[in-house]
Amino acid sequence: MIEINQITTLFLAVALYLLGMALVNRIGFLDRFLIPAPVVGGLIFAILAYILQSTGVVEIALDTSLQSLFMIAFFTTVGLGASMKLIKLGGKLLIIYLIFCGILIFMQNVIGVSLSKVFGIDPLLGVMSGAVSMSGGHGGAAAYGQTIEELGVSSAVTIGMAAATLGLIFGSLSGGPTARYLIKKHDLKPAQGKVEEYVEDEEKPVTERSFMIQIALITLSMAGGTMIGELFSEATGFVLPAYIGAMFVAVIVRNLVDRTLPGTVNMKEINLIGEISLAIFLSMALMSIKIWEVAGLALPLLGIVLVQVLFVVLFAIFVVFRFLGKDYDAAVMISGMLGHGLGATPNAMANMGATVNKFGPSRTAFLVVPIVGGFLQDVIFSAPIIITTINMFAP
Repeated sequence: MIEINQITTLFLAVALYLLGMALVNRIGFLDRFLIPAPVVGGLIFAILAYILQSTGVVEIALDTSLQSLFMIAFFTTVGLGASMKLIKLGGKLLIIYLIFCGILIFMQNVIGVSLSKVFGIDPLLGVMSGAVSMSGGHGGAAAYGQTIEELGVSSAVTIGMAAATLGLIFGSLSGGPTARYLIKKHDLKPAQGKVEEYVEDEEKPVTERSFMIQIALITLSMAGGTMIGELFSEATGFVLPAYIGAMFVAVIVRNLVDRTLPGTVNMKEINLIGEISLAIFLSMALMSIKIWEVAGLALPLLGIVLVQVLFVVLFAIFVVFRFLGKDYDAAVMISGMLGHGLGATPNAMANMGATVNKFGPSRTAFLVVPIVGGFLQDVIFSAPIIITTINMFAP
């Protein structure tokens, strides 16, 4: 057995991310379906490790103890993006879209758990193929998967990662065609957006002082959130992962700072830290999965994901589109919902980008969808629903 220490594992995670980025830039399929670079690089390592282990050449043991640090840092940056200013700017339409995203997240868990019983697998694995990996993407799969594995359910991360990858592909495949169908069927044309245009604050330079202030806000939220999570779990017996506590504390910190020290939060730097944390976190999560553990679950997993895709498409077309106003902006937003409802916010942006390039601009969609899909649905609906479901079926 080869044991790889903490620092070398960190280096491998970064190197695999760079490898994944190079492959995504060169392979059309990966670029077209927005497969994340750390997923590509990490999966290559996992497959190589599986081959070496299964052929009896060598077994590789990784020290992924830093994974939790980067995971908590990423979710904290999500919370710091929850500005009340942006939420107010989205108005009534943002609230409607958010509510339906909450319903979608709830139903994805219902579908995952229900079908897990049909296929005779652990309900917590059904949770992993529900909102965790569909609306949560690879980040959610890795994070909640780790929590579920700590409850004694093996292969949760691997199942979640597989479901998230399938969701990314189906989300990219379905978004554009669904929007096109709605636009053609209802003869929709671009119109003046229903919400005010959001103008970014003047871009601030990245300085050592500013960067350290953002790190201070992140680490403050992480410290407070993990402490609250531990106290809450001990007092109630209800599992509350540290990254969820950190995300909620970050929301409070963000809006307190906006009120008392406006202009302090620099989202350009916060997002950069978040993107780096997510890349390393996902690389570590993917490179350490045990592929051989899920071979027998391939058919149930595919069945659950296909039902999830069918539900999201029908729900978006026949319910959400109607409540969003049945106009052009609504059609573009539906393409976005299919993107982040089955994958991640970058999928949503790519789907909407392809739609507006073909049919015309939608200022409304490009304000509402990133705010809801990027952080608001996670803070308000996803975390409470998923954590409650996990606790319902925890051993």
